[in-house]
Amino acid sequence: MTQEELFKKLIAHSKEYGFVFPSSEIYDGLSAVYDYGQNGVELKNNIKRYWWESMTRLHENIVGIDAAIFMHPTTWVASGHVGAFNDPLIDNKDSKKRYRADVLIEDWIQKQEDKINKEVEKARKRFGDSFNEELYRQTNPRVTEITAKKDEVNHRMVEALQQNNLPEIKKIIEDCEIACPISGTRNWTEVRQFNLMFETKLGSVSDEANTIYLRPETAQGIFVNYLNVQKTGRMKIPFGIAQIGKAFRNEIVARQFIFRMREFEQMEMQFFVRPGEEMKWYEYWKEKRMSWHRTMGFGDDKYRFHKHEKLAHYANAASDIEFEFPFGFKEVEGIHSRTDFDLSNHQKHSGKKLQYFDPETGESYVPYVIETSIGLDRTFLLVLSAAYHEEKITKEDGSTDERVVLKIPPALAPVKLAIFPLLKKDGLPEMARKIMDDLKFDFACQYEEKDTIGKRYRRHDAIGTPFCITIDHQTLEDETVTIRYRDTMEQERVPASRLREIMTEKVSITNLLKQI
Repeated sequence: MTQEELFKKLIAHSKEYGFVFPSSEIYDGLSAVYDYGQNGVELKNNIKRYWWESMTRLHENIVGIDAAIFMHPTTWVASGHVGAFNDPLIDNKDSKKRYRADVLIEDWIQKQEDKINKEVEKARKRFGDSFNEELYRQTNPRVTEITAKKDEVNHRMVEALQQNNLPEIKKIIEDCEIACPISGTRNWTEVRQFNLMFETKLGSVSDEANTIYLRPETAQGIFVNYLNVQKTGRMKIPFGIAQIGKAFRNEIVARQFIFRMREFEQMEMQFFVRPGEEMKWYEYWKEKRMSWHRTMGFGDDKYRFHKHEKLAHYANAASDIEFEFPFGFKEVEGIHSRTDFDLSNHQKHSGKKLQYFDPETGESYVPYVIETSIGLDRTFLLVLSAAYHEEKITKEDGSTDERVVLKIPPALAPVKLAIFPLLKKDGLPEMARKIMDDLKFDFACQYEEKDTIGKRYRRHDAIGTPFCITIDHQTLEDETVTIRYRDTMEQERVPASRLREIMTEKVSITNLLKQI
């Protein structure tokens, strides 16, 4: 199965089992907008909780806020979004399709990287244990030629974007002979800038209404409240402010399911530090955030850091945490050293002093900021992508069967326990209901009695339920039940009175937090 086929199956599975639906589907949907279904919203809320508690419980100097989506329009002038929040746009005249010019170039660069990796893998098979990959990459003529061309194009693109040199970006596309994926032609328009913010009106009478923006990021809500939080919380540098919230970007090309959407959710933390100490904290938060991701248990090799060559206007250092999705390594989280850009600009545009008096140094200064910004929807897709497995099962009679299972970490799973009476008679449903009523206050439980026990197992495998509890005739005799484990399909007989104790240990989010 190709990675593209896997991704299509994942999208279909998400809809079939109540994780993600196309928005307004009965009206043929809305491009790049999605709704989270009954299982999706539970998984999403569990991811939020894991992130929130990792920030606010594990760090005494981090607190949370919930800022409004609507903000004074000058906020976005001060932040640089009104003047600089643009993407380079290009159209293909034959297909009439619109693209981000820099993404076209980045996709070309990735193809060159894929070519290099294929050459390396072929050589690895040819030379076996004696293969020296580093030496091969440095000396093989074809690999060095592709690498040099790739690096040259990347350098040209970074320089052109930094200088806002749109004709040069068009020239790179022409030099690389990049064709439209739809029409296959290279009949391109000129490159032009496109502002990503959504505008709306605030006011009851249209001619008196003010133009405001749907926020393109949640960070500015933190910055404009920095002084409120610092004073009311008596916070001392260094300290952080965390927030989870919706953001909106009028993406030129929204694609890859929920990876890039026009309405999305961010989990951001801004950490305020002394000027001059920002790089120490930048490295600290890179390590901490990577540990948070790897603790979910999807494999350390699935993650990597990508250091930014082209820095945003506010940053002096930036790295992405990338995850290997079915469509390649892509950004999930950014760690940025934002300097004092935001607070200084808000101080300038508002006329309000946003300085911090440091009692240890006796100085007043505008703090520097380290930002961790993670896409909630991308993390949701990360969990689904990594958890999705198709497995062949050998039955007792020697025949084979298949199952689709989501191996979601138990602490994040939408449903923690499924409770099944073996039969719909003989008092088994009543006993199962009694156990369900006892456990539902502590765990997300589902009760099912329809279909054979095997079919019920398969349904819950498909939504990632880690534990299924079966009540049978023996339960009526000795009050024991069977726990069936999702990942191994092994079964264990335990007293019903111990279920709360056993499940608390296995599904607690505390287990994840302790490993970070």
